[in-house]
Amino acid sequence: MFTRLDTQYMARALQLAEQGLYTTDPNPRVGCVLVRDGEIVGEGFHARAGEPHAERHALAAAGERARGATAYVTLEPCSHTGRTGPCADALVAAGVSRVIAAMEDPNPLVAGNGMQTLAAAGIETASGLLEADARALNPGFISRMSRQRPYIRVKIAASVDGRTAMASGESQWITGPAAREDVQRLRARSSAVITGVGTVLADRPSYTVRPDQWKRADYHRQADSQWVRQPLRVILDRTLQTPPDVPVVSAPGHCLLVAGEQHPGRQNALESAGAEVMLLPASGSGIDLQQLLIELNR
Repeated sequence: MFTRLDTQYMARALQLAEQGLYTTDPNPRVGCVLVRDGEIVGEGFHARAGEPHAERHALAAAGERARGATAYVTLEPCSHTGRTGPCADALVAAGVSRVIAAMEDPNPLVAGNGMQTLAAAGIETASGLLEADARALNPGFISRMSRQRPYIRVKIAASVDGRTAMASGESQWITGPAAREDVQRLRARSSAVITGVGTVLADRPSYTVRPDQWKRADYHRQADSQWVRQPLRVILDRTLQTPPDVPVVSAPGHCLLVAGEQHPGRQNALESAGAEVMLLPASGSGIDLQQLLIELNR
């Protein structure tokens, strides 16, 4: 169904999509390549929520050369109006003759409607080319849209004998520089970081993305304070023991304290320091994590 050249151009679209790996949240990473007569005439990727989608960047680059071209898109073109107009309509207006998508958009507002819009306009459509690669770029978006739950990664620093700290409580550093770089990279592509109040009290972490710690060439180009998007910092703190002056509250970005009991005085102090406090059901074992995931997915 797909040719070697189709695969080559979609691979290029995936490379473009990856350039938005750390910047597009909460939107998906998407790349687009326009090809006419064996030549790439336009390409683009979605960089940030609220800015033009990949297809519109590619169409702007191609201009009139988009007419009769094939569009290779890593995610089905959108068919609804959000902060930008429908990309399916833009492709129709540009006169492309063929659209190949790596995967269907799991967003219920699209979910096949984009491809139907294109087909109704007489444009040849197909999907499924390098789909696994496209899905790997957007696990959080796909989970949020299809399961109504966030995609969760668990990070644990432990020694080879399963310890997370010495008997004295000291725990810096269990991991090495390479592992800490990986943590920064994963943190940068996450919407939120969740931890417990015990870690906050013991380690006084900030849980921020720090580009100066990024050394590897594969993402060195991203290490610029101009693009940094700090993930939401979520602290599970049933009785609101978090001091207002800890780094996780005062650091750049936003901090959410999730409590299971009302403590007006402590809540007022934390909110005055810039944090947000959310009250959720709790039991003797702590906060209701299932309910928290539902709230974070909204």
